[in-house]
Amino acid sequence: MCVGDSMTIGSSGDHTWRYRMWQHLNATYPGPYRIVGPRRTLHDPATGEADSYAYADPAFPEKARNHLAGWGEGWLHMAPLIEDAVREHRADTLLVSLGLIDLGFYTDPEQTAQNVRLFVDRARAARPHVRAVLMPVIPNVRALVDPDFGAQCTRFNELLAKAVADLSTPGSPLLLASVPERWDIDRSTYDGTHPSELGEHLLAGAFADAMHQAWDVGGPYPA
Repeated sequence: MCVGDSMTIGSSGDHTWRYRMWQHLNATYPGPYRIVGPRRTLHDPATGEADSYAYADPAFPEKARNHLAGWGEGWLHMAPLIEDAVREHRADTLLVSLGLIDLGFYTDPEQTAQNVRLFVDRARAARPHVRAVLMPVIPNVRALVDPDFGAQCTRFNELLAKAVADLSTPGSPLLLASVPERWDIDRSTYDGTHPSELGEHLLAGAFADAMHQAWDVGGPYPA
């Protein structure tokens, strides 16, 4: 189950990194596997709602579009939803990219880190052996132009790493994904935040490489 904010749900006309992950798993993982989640749509800038099915590749199968992501949603919003989503859809692996929205509009780094811990607790309440890969807040234009916000992002990423270390167990392992080394705001995003096609590949690659290295799922993401 892919869990995230606007960078994960994507906008009308996007492929999304979820699509790139689906392609990669099909190419490298013998399966069987399912992509699960309660939602399937993209965000539509014209309506301001998550009501678009206009994926860049219309051949992206309906069932592979499943996710739990929302424009403007963060750890604060997903922590109350994750238990029911994991239980209903029987998710055993979570790929999570959250935090920028929280820090930008709702909570400070310490409060956001507490919501990370709540999220993990609730996911485990549904499935005690669930595992997860958590993505740090990646470089973005606001952090670049606002030093105070940049410091908040750095602080949260430190707290996220601590949460992963504290909460990971052999029966329910947590991984901290690496921020893509090649991430460049001008090339990896189309507006300073949301991933371009290159950015989609880099995000999918960060998740894929973490799963391959730690759990032998799939293979290395191609350069």
